[in-house]
Amino acid sequence: MRVIAGKARRLPLKTVPGYDTRPTQDITKETLFNILMPDIPGCVFVDLFSGTGGIGIEALSRGARKAYFVEQSPKAMSCIRDNLSFTKLAYQAVTLKMDAAGSLHHIFEKEVDIIFMDPPYGQGLERQILTLLKDRSYVTSDTLVIVEARLEEDFSYVTELGFEVYREKKYKTNKHVFIRREQNEESSLSGQL
Repeated sequence: MRVIAGKARRLPLKTVPGYDTRPTQDITKETLFNILMPDIPGCVFVDLFSGTGGIGIEALSRGARKAYFVEQSPKAMSCIRDNLSFTKLAYQAVTLKMDAAGSLHHIFEKEVDIIFMDPPYGQGLERQILTLLKDRSYVTSDTLVIVEARLEEDFSYVTELGFEVYREKKYKTNKHVFIRREQNEESSLSGQL
């Protein structure tokens, strides 16, 4: 695993031994960041379920102003910190060794530009996090939430939370789902009362 582009380009990243983390493949990461290219420079990026930190580090390398790395595994967090130190990007990073749901109360930003999450598959964690994000003040109509999920994962429920899926990018075995707050959120919320 390596950093694909930017100031830390080609630097190798440590991975966590075993199968506890599932690093995003380089080709998938490259496709994702080609889509995000206009939104990365100067952004505040949140990498939930960070694993080895490869996604957040890629964002920093490509010009993100700040990135939060959220991971509860001690081994994975140690790996993230080593990778941040090796790439010389630690000064722009906030590491939170805790579960993703709890971490949402420890993000102190007026606005977060991009939130990426790659939770363990099949545990309903995407829905749990999106349910919590709907009430966070730093999630605005401009905030982009990206979920890496199984191809068969259904996201039709997001409209109940005031979000909308505006794009999906499918790969062989998984997909990236791009979600934003619904532009007409007030009317959809009043319709639920």
